Amino acid sequence: MTGPEAADSPSGRPRPRIRVERLSLAYAGQRVLDDVTLEIPGGCITAVMGPSGCGKTSFLNSLNRLTDLIPGCQVEGRIQLGDLDIRSSRTDVVELRRRVGMIFQKPNPFPLSIRQNLDLPLREHALGSKRQRRELIEEALRDVGLWDEVRDRLENPAQQLSGGQQQRLCIARALVLRPEVLLLDEPCSSLDPISTDVIESLIERFRQRLTVVIVTHNLSQARRLADYAAFFWTTGGTGRLIEHGPRHQIFECPQDALTRSYVAARGA
Repeated sequence: MTGPEAADSPSGRPRPRIRVERLSLAYAGQRVLDDVTLEIPGGCITAVMGPSGCGKTSFLNSLNRLTDLIPGCQVEGRIQLGDLDIRSSRTDVVELRRRVGMIFQKPNPFPLSIRQNLDLPLREHALGSKRQRRELIEEALRDVGLWDEVRDRLENPAQQLSGGQQQRLCIARALVLRPEVLLLDEPCSSLDPISTDVIESLIERFRQRLTVVIVTHNLSQARRLADYAAFFWTTGGTGRLIEHGPRHQIFECPQDALTRSYVAARGA
């Protein structure tokens, strides 16, 4: 996403697209994230790293209020998308999730045709005429490199696609709504190495055009893709942000001993 939010600040660093202030999150009273504050630069790829159970997915879910769908989930703190207060009761959550798309670990195409997987969200958001929707669908499929692979079978069930193709279809389903931010939760964890390379190349092409936040356990992947990285750790059963900064800082000269140990142990 280009525009004033993605433009460089006077300091030379990209302007924040998302600001998180003192975010804490609990499930049924059990705190899983505590006092997380960070800025996510616009037009960049930010990798969220850390061991299992440190709250990475919970953090991601809070950015487009998927946490609203989890019974007993309690969220505190402030999250801003530009001028929008994400956590405000006045925020249109449906519109928020159009602006902030989400891709999950496992591909989750709708049990519909390939075309309907993209047409349905467009119709739900009342975006475009039938002809315009056809054009948007083709554009999104071209964007993820699927158009030439599926153009002659758009009415076939999406489940007939390979795992890598299904994940690209899910990304196209988010892109067709013209989001500003794309959240990806371990998007390659269930894919083979070839499909992983395709997805990574796709994510790299989003740089500057979108603000991307990707959760990954794969530090080599984070190092390949990220402009910025955030490292989470668990203390006393609660996830906390330990360090956040440019990729070179996190991987080459981390400021915190925990970050240094984690990066060294994982061989990144």
